[in-house]
Amino acid sequence: MKLKSVLLAMSVALSFNAHAQAPIVIKFSHVVATDTPKGQAAERFKQLAEKATNGRVKVEVYPNSQLYKDKEELEALQLGAVQMLAPSLAKFGPLGVKEFEAFDLPYVFPSKTALYNVTEGEIGKGLMKKLEPKGIIGLAFWDNGFKIMSANRPLHTPADFKGLKMRIQSSKVLDAQMRALGATPQVLPFSEVYAALKAGVVDGTENPPSNMYTQKMYEVQKYVTLSDHGYLGYAVVVNKRFWDGLPPAIRTALEKAMREATTYEKAIAQRDNDLALAGIRSAGKSEVYTLSVKEQSEWRRVLLPVQKAMEERIGKELIEAINKEGAK
Repeated sequence: MKLKSVLLAMSVALSFNAHAQAPIVIKFSHVVATDTPKGQAAERFKQLAEKATNGRVKVEVYPNSQLYKDKEELEALQLGAVQMLAPSLAKFGPLGVKEFEAFDLPYVFPSKTALYNVTEGEIGKGLMKKLEPKGIIGLAFWDNGFKIMSANRPLHTPADFKGLKMRIQSSKVLDAQMRALGATPQVLPFSEVYAALKAGVVDGTENPPSNMYTQKMYEVQKYVTLSDHGYLGYAVVVNKRFWDGLPPAIRTALEKAMREATTYEKAIAQRDNDLALAGIRSAGKSEVYTLSVKEQSEWRRVLLPVQKAMEERIGKELIEAINKEGAK
C-alpha cells in the first residue's frame, strides 16, 4: 500500500510537471499565401518568438484562410479561438473602429515616408489604442505597399471603369472609391477572388502585385494598370485577455520578436512586390500599363473628393493630420 501511494504521488508530480512545461500556443491566422510579405513575416515571427522564449511559446501559423475567412477572423480572435491575426486595416471599420478606414483613402499617402510617419508616430499609436475596448491589442503595422488595378478591359482613365463589377474588401471608403470611378463595388472574401474573376462574377479588382501574383489573379485578368492609387497594410493584433494573461517576461520577449519581424517585413515588402510585378510581366497573360502623368492627374481629380466625402465617417481632423504628415 505504501509503494502504491508513492507511485501515485510520483505519477501526479510527473503529470503536473509535464503540464507546467507545456508550451503556450499562439494560433496565428491569416488569409494570404505564405510567400507574400505578410506570410513570410508571420513565419519569421514564429521563429523569433519560439527562440526568444526558449520554446515556452509555440506559434502555429495558418495561412491562406485555412482556419477563417476575412469576415470570420476578427470574431474568432475576440472569442479566443485564435490568439493572433494580421488583418488588412480595412477590417477594423466593420468592427466599429472606422478611423482605420483612413488607410483606404485614395492618394492619401504620397510616399512610404509619409506612410511610416503615420504608422510609427502618434497617429498610429492612437489608432491602436482604439482597438482595446474591442478586446484587441495592436502590436504592429505591417506593410504591403501600393495597389494596382486589374480587369478584362484596359483601365487608362476613370471612364474605363464604367459598368465594371470590381471586387473590394468590406470598406465604405473602397465602396465610395469604386463608385467615384463609375464601377459597381462587390465585397468578396479574399480567398474567393480568383474563382470569382475566373467565373466572371466580378470583372476586376485591386491589390498590391504580391497578392495578385501569389493568388494567380493575373491568369484571369487581361489588363493590369500601375495606378498606385491606394495603400494596403495590416495590423498585427492579439486577443487582449490572452496577452494580458501572459507572464511579463514572455510578453517582453514576444514584443521584441514582433519588432524584429516588423523590421524584416518592411524590408521585404517592396522587394516582393517588385519581384511579383516582374513575374506578372514575364507570364505574359496580362498587359501591364503605366499611367501617363496626364492620366494619373485625371485619376486624382476623380478620386480625391472621396477624402472629403468620408470626413464625417472617419473624422475630418484625422484625415487632415494624415495629409499633413504626407506634406512634410
